[in-house]
Order: sequence, then C-alpha cells, then structure tokens
Amino acid sequence: MSNDITIKKGLDIKLKGAAEKVTENAIISNFCTVRPEDFHGVTPKLIAKVGAKVKAGEPIFYNKAQDSVMFVAPVSGTIVDIPRGEKRRILSVKIQADKEQIFHDHGAFNTADATPETIKAHLLASGCWPFIKQRPYDIIADPERTPKAIFISGYASAPLVANYDYVLQGKEPELQAAINALGKLTTGQVHVSVGKNTNSPLAGLSGMTLHNVSGPHPIGNVGTQINKIDPVNKGETVWTINPQDLVIIGELLLTGKFNAERLVALVGSSVKKPRYFKTKIGSEVATMVYDNGVEKDGNDRIISGSVLSGKQVKPDGSLDYYSNTITVIPEGDDYEFFGWNKPVFDKISTSRALTFSWLTPNKEFELTTNTNGEHRNFVLTGKYEEVFPFDIYPLQLLKSCMYKDLDEMEALGMYEVAPEDFALTEFICVSKQPHQQIIREGLDVMIKEIG
Repeated sequence: MSNDITIKKGLDIKLKGAAEKVTENAIISNFCTVRPEDFHGVTPKLIAKVGAKVKAGEPIFYNKAQDSVMFVAPVSGTIVDIPRGEKRRILSVKIQADKEQIFHDHGAFNTADATPETIKAHLLASGCWPFIKQRPYDIIADPERTPKAIFISGYASAPLVANYDYVLQGKEPELQAAINALGKLTTGQVHVSVGKNTNSPLAGLSGMTLHNVSGPHPIGNVGTQINKIDPVNKGETVWTINPQDLVIIGELLLTGKFNAERLVALVGSSVKKPRYFKTKIGSEVATMVYDNGVEKDGNDRIISGSVLSGKQVKPDGSLDYYSNTITVIPEGDDYEFFGWNKPVFDKISTSRALTFSWLTPNKEFELTTNTNGEHRNFVLTGKYEEVFPFDIYPLQLLKSCMYKDLDEMEALGMYEVAPEDFALTEFICVSKQPHQQIIREGLDVMIKEIG
C-alpha cells in the first residue's frame, strides 16, 4: 500500500534537449578525479600519495574531523597529481586509470543477522558512507547519530535530469540489499517516493514505506518529500540518499566490490544527440560531451548536474561525485537591447507582464545562462511563495540567513532545508539574488554556532 503526495505550488521548466532512453558506453576515461569540494564541510587527510597504486574501492583520504569516514578511489590506477590551493588545501586527487580494472575486495556482507554497528562499520570502511547525507545542514551523515527516518526520492522532477525509472532498470537485487541494510540504521521508517503512474523498479521493494508523488517541480526534491511526510524539528535528524548511490551500496554488500558506475544523462539544447552514457564517478566530461555534437570551440556552458543546482565544469573537468546528469546549454553573455521593454515569447516567467510563455504551456524552451537582469535588493513580489511548496516563509528565511539571526533561522524552519530547495525561487527572482548560496552560508553558520 502506498501514500499519495500531491503539490500544486512549483514550476515545471520545459527545456529542449531531454535524453533519449538509449544507453551507450562512454569512452573509457584516462583519468578520474575526486574533489574534496564535492563533500561539503570535509577536511581531507591523505592516505595515498602521488605515485601510489590504488585499487577501485581502496581508501585515498579520510575526513580529518571524523576519521572513520573514508573516501575511496572510483577506479584502479596510479595517483598522478594532488593539486593544492591556499593554505595547502587539497583541491583534488587525480588518478590515471588502469586499462584493466582491479577491485579492492571488501567482502560480501549479509545484513540479515547484522547489527546497526556492524553495518555502519562496513559502509564506513568501504567508502560508501559519503553517499548518505543528513538533514539538517545537508552534509555527510554523522555516523554517531541515529536518524528518525531515511528518505529516498526515486522521482526526478528537475528539468532534463536523468530518469530514475530508466537508469534503475534491472537493479532490483542491489536496491533491495541496500534498503535492507539502511532499514537497520533507523528507529523509524525508510520512505521511498516514486512518480505516480510510473513503472519504478523501487516500487516493488520490501522493507520500506512507498509514496506516490505528483505535481510540478520541486516534488522530486527529497526536501519537499521530507516536508510533507515527516518534517525535521530541532534536535532531530533524517538521512537521505540518491537511488543510483543505493545501487553502489547494494552491489558492495552483495559482491564486496565498490563499483562506482553511473548511468549519466547527457542533455541540453547544445547537445545534438542527448542520451545516456555508462561511465564512472569522476570521469572526464570530455569523454561524453565532445563526441556527441557539442562543438569544442562553441560558446556553451557545461554543468555537472541540473541547470538549477548543478556545478559549472570546464571542458577538461570531471563529473562530480553525486551527479548523474551533464547539461550543456548556450552561454548567455549577449546583451539584448531594450529586452525589458518588449513582449517576450521565448523565455519562461511566472509573471504575465510582457511575457507570454503561459500561452504555450507545453512548449520546450531553449534557454541560455543569461540572468536577464542584475543583482539588486530584494523586491517584494509574492512570487516566491507560488513556487515554494514548503510550509515555510522563503523570503523571511533568506533574510534571516543574510543577517545571521540563529533564533529566527530556527523558528522559520532552517533545519529542514537545503540549497537545492531554493533553486526555483532563485530562478524566478527579479532581484537576481543567489538564494542557494545564501542558504548554504546560513547552514554553515548554524553548523559553526550550534553543531
């Protein structure tokens, strides 16, 4: 039996360049890069040095503040570079991949008779723990705490992102093994959400509570689902995990191998052949992008993740640790003369003033990165509330983060939000304020002051 969750507040952004449900093997990447910046709040301490040979799944660094949390190599090979920034901060660990991959054997793990402590120890030692995040603060979960619930969103509603129903096909044994393990780590339930009237491989699993979700984006965000199912209050913790990361955990438990394989959707209006590619975490984006219609000298932006909350990467950059989508769209560095003073038919807007996208609700748009305006003070329009489905006042919470009022941040619901929950309000913001950055900085203040 499932529970239905429907929201009306939100905004579906229909863009050109959705991935065709066809999968190809990406060109094998010569190099694989793990960037500590992908793990917010982690200070890395190196285990392996330049020149060291590592197996796939072998630890390369750990978290200085919590030395039990290991980070492992996605591929086997030789560490060829560890560039550093200011104060000798480690920027990345670059591995030259072997042609024949060798896996570190962590041993198959039977969760049937395992205790929560032994499961945690296995996930920590094998490098799977960083896949588990927590609310509050949207950081890697604290293994010393027990969550009141675990949430998994199996429905992706953000524009152009990978379709979970497709990428999880045939992965039911791995998904079930991971669910069985996670179920022993919480005193509450494992909540799994899938799209209503979809054929998700997650829907037939046992040991979890199933929710059918429907409505506009951000219904697929795990934060929206937490808010509607079991909101986070002060002193409480919930954990979240992405479905493709469940597959990696499940395969580790069943086989003992840390297989960092990803099905990645290459999407966007600048891609001539949008489709799915089988690759590894940290692989070079060039192995997928430039052999599929994207011009090397084109004026495009490559984004690891969605257009709303992903990270910009350089042409010689790599897929980040958590993304299963690479988006390529045109750069918006052009200037539109009197663009503010004429009817607009090719842009999305929640306002009907001079913008007529509401006349064509099913039209797919080819948007650029242009913000169509410049940064200014907040303007009170009441539009944020139209796309923000939480029972929270978004503008007031943003302002409390800016002037760092901890009591007000707590009272307004800061414990249950993450930066991605404010991606839509940032998208429609007429003041061009960086909402996601403001929320991230506010969460960091709370971590420092409250812990």
